[in-house]
Amino acid sequence: MSFGDRRGFDRGPREMHKVTCSECGVETEVPFKPDGSRPVFCRECYQKKRKF
Repeated sequence: MSFGDRRGFDRGPREMHKVTCSECGVETEVPFKPDGSRPVFCRECYQKKRKF
């Protein structure tokens, strides 16, 4: 049994959404559709914020 066929993990490719990072302004993609109520960060800025 592989991990892909258990508990709904085999969902196929994620739909990605283009956004602009709220911190540095770079265009990036995220696996969710932002609703505008919270800032969205690129991977690099997100990891910087997680360290605090």
